[in-house]
Amino acid sequence: MDKIIVLDFGSQYSHLICRRIREFSVYAELVPYDIPYEKLQAMNPKGVIFSGGPSSVYNKDAPKPNPEVFQMNLPLLGICYGHQLIVDKFGGRVKRANKEYGHSILTVDNGSSLLSGVGNSVRAWMSHGDEAENIPENFEVIGHTERSRAAAIANRQKSIYGIQFHPEVIHTENGMQILKNFVLNICGAKQDWTMENFIEKTVRDIAKIEGNVLCGVSGGIDSTVAALLIHKAIGNRLKCVFVDNGLLRLDEEQEIEKMFKDNFAVNFTAVNAKRQFLDKLVGITDPEKKRMVVGEEFVRIFTEFAEKNGPFKWLAQGTLYPDVIESGVSKGPAAVIKTHHNVGGLPEWLDLEILEPLRDLYKDEVRKAAAILGVSKKLLSRHPFPGPGLAVRIIGEVTEKKLHIAKTASKIVEDELEAAGWYDKVWQAYAAVGDDKAVGVVGDERKYGNIVMIRVVESTDAMTADWTRLPHDVLAKISNRITNEIDEVTWVSYVISSKPPATIEPQ
Repeated sequence: MDKIIVLDFGSQYSHLICRRIREFSVYAELVPYDIPYEKLQAMNPKGVIFSGGPSSVYNKDAPKPNPEVFQMNLPLLGICYGHQLIVDKFGGRVKRANKEYGHSILTVDNGSSLLSGVGNSVRAWMSHGDEAENIPENFEVIGHTERSRAAAIANRQKSIYGIQFHPEVIHTENGMQILKNFVLNICGAKQDWTMENFIEKTVRDIAKIEGNVLCGVSGGIDSTVAALLIHKAIGNRLKCVFVDNGLLRLDEEQEIEKMFKDNFAVNFTAVNAKRQFLDKLVGITDPEKKRMVVGEEFVRIFTEFAEKNGPFKWLAQGTLYPDVIESGVSKGPAAVIKTHHNVGGLPEWLDLEILEPLRDLYKDEVRKAAAILGVSKKLLSRHPFPGPGLAVRIIGEVTEKKLHIAKTASKIVEDELEAAGWYDKVWQAYAAVGDDKAVGVVGDERKYGNIVMIRVVESTDAMTADWTRLPHDVLAKISNRITNEIDEVTWVSYVISSKPPATIEPQ
């Protein structure tokens, strides 16, 4: 299978480069910027891309790739910081400049394979504070903006290109075309990355493992697809366990048990651990601590189950690539945003090996795999739900009262979106609650109650998201129902922060 290798220099957009390339059926993999040359060579890539990053190439500790990468005679594309690396490596000069952030108009100067088909000018997304003052010998400027004279450069003879802007983000017009030009035309990569191929290869790989597998299933699409892939590979050596932690959607525990028993021919056991989780969370207000507590309790229960029903060698989870990125355990120097209980939240004492068949996939890729595996349309369209459950949608200490509010209010949000035809149009929708309170008036009397926050977002891969512009009448119905049906609530607010700078979940 042809592949494009992306060297990660720490940009939060690094993963998006791979994501966009996979959209046109070419496999792309993110690796550390300092990957050993021999290992990179063994991967036999058709081309290499340098990601962006927060560093400056002229700093003493600036991350730089192995020098042999430049001698592989492969097509090379540098994006933002990667562009500056190319300028610096081949004898140009990079200098500090006025920060350029947001849209700029890129004017195409000379016909080139990289910018073919994008038009004479496009809106390009900039995010940088350095720029190329002088470009290297044998390079030419193929695009500029008002503030960046060398916003796109090329050495056509060596097939080396640098662009100061980010084609991988949706804010750049024809960004996909630019990536296609590089991957398909310049690198000549074949479009042979499909979910069918991924499923076949994953099943083959899992079939080679020894020992029994214990898979934690939550009823969500990720863990369900992971379980189905593993079952396809090893059959009855897989045991699925659903742990009811008391932090689920309203009445979800009954729905999950019914779904697995009625639809999937896998070994399935449900464990009621509501009291254990809620007792462990008493008095804990820090969100990272809550995530760690939930993660540790999950693993403790799985370990106890394994000891009683084993032997098991593996603990399988539906970890996705966005989870890995946000937990700071990706292949590059990404910052920790928040720990996911199935990635960074696993305790050191865990004595089961981890199996994560979906670790390199994005959510929409998982949904494609699910459709191929015969998962129902209802589950395919269901909104994502966080692994730690309502513990991260309850700000402050988790209490029975706030659990009741979060469960009931979220059900109202989902019901009203369904009724208005909006549920399938958005990525995620829920209600969160904290300790803040506000005064209301009920029956001519003063009432001091909780504030509920409604969060509805649109996204494609959960790495970026925008708040949904719901019709006012839908918001009014949601607000009226919540304040009328939940005695403890007096105010309802609507969250209009996008990701970034916010995250989708509040904690």
